[in-house]
Amino acid sequence: MLLGADDWSAIGLTFKLASLTTALLLLLGTPLAWWLSRSQHWFSKVIGAVVTLPLVLPPTVLGFYLLVALGSQGPLGQLTIALGWGLLPFSFSGLLLASMLYSLPFTIQPLQQAFQAIGNTPLEAAATLRASPLDTFFTVLLPLAKPGLITATVMTFAHTVGEFGVVLMIGGNIPGKTRVISVQLYDHVEALEYTQAHWLAGGMLLFSFTVLLGLQLLQKRGVAR
Repeated sequence: MLLGADDWSAIGLTFKLASLTTALLLLLGTPLAWWLSRSQHWFSKVIGAVVTLPLVLPPTVLGFYLLVALGSQGPLGQLTIALGWGLLPFSFSGLLLASMLYSLPFTIQPLQQAFQAIGNTPLEAAATLRASPLDTFFTVLLPLAKPGLITATVMTFAHTVGEFGVVLMIGGNIPGKTRVISVQLYDHVEALEYTQAHWLAGGMLLFSFTVLLGLQLLQKRGVAR
């Protein structure tokens, strides 16, 4: 058999992680992206820089500081212990938190650009019709920002699937719990199991190409319309 039970377990865990990361980031990141696109306050620039930081920060650096912060002596670790959640490192919950932080710019930036491209005219039109801010957001802004939403969804999911440094630092390598595809691939290479490594790597390559091609076609269709 080309792929064993551990491989399929890693694949299932990876797609579970990517799905949850994408859903939570869209839920939390959409209002943040809207605020960043509208705010002129200097503090929004600071938040924007923090959101973008994972694009330039080595993933192992982010993973290291998360590990320290979430450890038993870290401030976040002491908080999670006090709340009865236990320690998050080397658990799926810790893996999810790390993935959300590392994939954050892949959600925020497409949404922020989409909101900025909308401009003020639709908002002013909605205001003249006495639409509430909440109604305007859901019935005007989100439909107009649909291309950005699609891009954010696809890129966040795909980026989470391909994570390695952060997930290894904060999640470790626990079969069925924190071992994702990238870590499983690394294990195959270390064990000189190149046949299994080829199948996993080839699958990742095909998945990434398909995602990017599909995104290009969707964006082209959006432009054509």
